[in-house]
Amino acid sequence: MSIEITLDLMLVKRKISSRELAAAIGLSETNLSLIKSGKVKGVRFSTLNAICRYLNCQPADILTYVPDPPDPDQEKENPAQPESPD
Repeated sequence: MSIEITLDLMLVKRKISSRELAAAIGLSETNLSLIKSGKVKGVRFSTLNAICRYLNCQPADILTYVPDPPDPDQEKENPAQPESPD
């Protein structure tokens, strides 16, 4: 499982520079760049809140969940069970 950061797309959509966003929410440009590139292990809720408030968006507008591809070895060990009719 991974979380993709799509903050760049929202910045383009809102016509806001990274520098403007960083200054507005009190974050260094370096830290904002790390968030945008996905090189951080986590983002504080307070930072996410500040970003969403300034961009007038929802967390789902800048974060996307990407599930892991199925593991073929695990599927062999645990084949899908057919659904029972109700």
